Amino acid sequence: MRNTEMARLEGLEGVWTTTMSDAWFLEPPGVTVPGSATIEWLGESLLVVRVQFAGSEHVHSELSLVIGRSDPNDRWTALHQDDRGTCREYAMTFDGARWTLLREDPDMHQRFVAAVEQDRILGRWEASEDAGTTWRKDYDLTFVRT
Repeated sequence: MRNTEMARLEGLEGVWTTTMSDAWFLEPPGVTVPGSATIEWLGESLLVVRVQFAGSEHVHSELSLVIGRSDPNDRWTALHQDDRGTCREYAMTFDGARWTLLREDPDMHQRFVAAVEQDRILGRWEASEDAGTTWRKDYDLTFVRT
């Protein structure tokens, strides 16, 4: 039986095309990086997000999130890993229309903020190097259901 609170994430499940855009670290300005994402259930209480980016001029990149929930603590958690060997933990919120991920680590604060529609997710990644006082955008990330 699916975890009741995790069931609220069922609308994220599926296959998506992704586009990374407006990234401060990509040259030339305005370049976009296409990709794909698969979001699927692992058992009844975990959601796995796999994203791959590839562009003719850009390094191939992969990342994964495993989203779960601590029922006794009434909170979602996402574990992130990528092909650089990084592993991070994010606090997560989701209300059906807004999806956020937040990490507040000693080296950097980082967040993902997204508007969720039926067949599209419009998000952006941001970073803060002063414990969340000021934020800079890393890049926009758009998901479109295929």
